[in-house]
This record gives sequence, structure tokens and C-alpha cells, in this order.
Amino acid sequence: MIIANNIDKSFGTLKVLKDICFQAKEAEVVSIVGASGAGKSTLLQILGSLSKPNSGTVEIDGVDIFSLSDKELAEFRNKKIGFVFQFHHLLPEFTAVENVMIPALIAKQGRKEAEAQAVALLTELGLGERLHHKPSELSGGEQQRVAIARAIINHPTVLFADEPSGNLDSKTKGEIHSLFFTLRDRYGITIIIVTHDNELAELSDRTIEMKDGRI
Repeated sequence: MIIANNIDKSFGTLKVLKDICFQAKEAEVVSIVGASGAGKSTLLQILGSLSKPNSGTVEIDGVDIFSLSDKELAEFRNKKIGFVFQFHHLLPEFTAVENVMIPALIAKQGRKEAEAQAVALLTELGLGERLHHKPSELSGGEQQRVAIARAIINHPTVLFADEPSGNLDSKTKGEIHSLFFTLRDRYGITIIIVTHDNELAELSDRTIEMKDGRI
């Protein structure tokens, strides 16, 4: 599902990624671990098309993503890739349902269809009673569930998560961790997770460790 070859990335004179090669299979859950500054988040952003490498290639589902135009890449990202971050990045003025609908509306889905899908997803994730609450009225775990629903509303083939449980208490963290595996089993999504959480890394199908910009 993901093939990355010979990825190099520098910021000025600082070489952050050094000749990285990485692959992930369909419906595989892979955790990327390592000390702060090892290059984990930079690699995740490149694999997820949010940042371009200085050299190297990334294929997702057979598509060389950096050969696409900016418009084509934006469309590909909207339809094929989901993102979940440590900070939920929910829009504060919108309700849970409205936040989840946004990627579907960007993909030109009809408003009624997008809303029905958002309601169904949030209900599936245990938020059926919180559909019309704004982020400030939701707990951290509930906000992260909304963020996950938003990430998967367009049925992406790949989900990238950067420290998805970093701000949560241990009970909520466990619930979010098991949710990733439920989603993998239900939808066949490939999930790549950057984490400092050993429990989450141990649950994964495979864990890779990064050090000084290398795997």
C-alpha cells in the first residue's frame, strides 16, 4: 500500500531524514517509535504528502504522489489519506457533525449524504448523543473520536496518526488505541502511527524505530 524509497529531507544544513526506505502492506498497522528529534513526524508528513522530500519517491496505492500536480495531490489526499494529530485541529465554531462533514463536502458530496454519513460514523464511534456539541463541550477523548471520524469519512486507504493519544488519560488512551484496530478490521485501512506510547507500539503489527534520521 505504501512504498517509500531513498527519502532524504533537510532543513537548511540539518539533515533530518537520511536515505529512508519504508513499506507498509494493505490493512497493516505500523508504529514508528524513537526519541524526539529522530525524524518520526517528518517522515510521517512526507509519507502523508504534507511535506516534500529533497529526494526519493513515495507511492501510495500504486500512485507516485510527488509526480502529481498540486491540484491532483490535493484531490488524492482528500480521497485516499486520513490524518489524526495529537491536537485535534477541530474547528471550534462547528459542531461535531459539521467538523466530520467537511472532507466529504470538499470531495463534492451532497450535503444531506455527507451529514448522514457523519452521523452514522459518530454514532458508530459512541458519540450519538454528542452530535451537535461544539469541541469546547467535548472531552479530550470525544474530540479525538470526532477527529478520527473526520479522518475516515471519505473511506481513505491510509490513515496517518501523529501521537494520537499523547494528551489523553490512560483509560481514554486505551479506548482510542483499540479503536484504531477496530477501524483497520472493519475498513481494511493501512494505519501508520508515530507514538511514544509503548503499549500502542506493542499492539501494532510491526514497530520500526528511528534514530538520527534513519530506520
